[in-house]
Amino acid sequence: MVKIKIKDLSFAYRKSEVLKKLSINIKSGKLTAFIGPNGSGKSTLIKCIDNILPVNRDSIFIEDKDVKSLSNNQKARLMAYVPQQEREVFSLTVYETILMGRKPYIGWAPLASDYSIVNQVIEDLDLENISSAFLNELSGGQRQRVLIGRALAQEPEILLLDEPTASLDLKHQLEVMLLLQKLAQSGMTVTIAVHDLNLALKYCDNFIMLNNGEVFANGGKEIFTPENIRKLYAVDVEILNLRNSIFIAPQMPV
Repeated sequence: MVKIKIKDLSFAYRKSEVLKKLSINIKSGKLTAFIGPNGSGKSTLIKCIDNILPVNRDSIFIEDKDVKSLSNNQKARLMAYVPQQEREVFSLTVYETILMGRKPYIGWAPLASDYSIVNQVIEDLDLENISSAFLNELSGGQRQRVLIGRALAQEPEILLLDEPTASLDLKHQLEVMLLLQKLAQSGMTVTIAVHDLNLALKYCDNFIMLNNGEVFANGGKEIFTPENIRKLYAVDVEILNLRNSIFIAPQMPV
């Protein structure tokens, strides 16, 4: 089933057009990757879907609901967004930050169920040993996992992440991608902007290649061809099949 429908979406920063009449369907319960070179529009598209960047009416629908018609609280219960990094690091602990994800559901005070959800998120993201630390005491990679935790605490139907593994070491890259894969398999619609093609190939279901603000290719792993990669990144590659997995090996220039 289509969860997110994008129809003729365009977006410009001042006079610089970044997205050009994009039309995309994103299926529910899938881990979808936006890939493409720098400046192709990946991060902008993620922000448009979450309505962080203003879009026209009738351009982005969540099932049958125009995102422009959603209240902030409705949107927060439906979608959660994880930026590449938080612009401001507040004087909150890891636990308090993740608890903020429960804000759309909390009345006068958090309930036992809210604390239970936060505790589970902290366990899933291996944050127990730093749960009492303040955000400004953490490394960039640790903060990134906390931001993912805050989003998961919202219990959204749709999770949008902009380069979620960019600041993480290899171990935590794999752990985060495995967690996102499991969330998608459980029914959540997970969409990420990502640069690491091999990481995307290992964990993602669907792929949308963007170039110059337009859809270059859209589909499954079959769109990863040497020709498409060459056109998209201006790099020659070899596509390897090892142990039923596909790997992209860049070719060194002679």
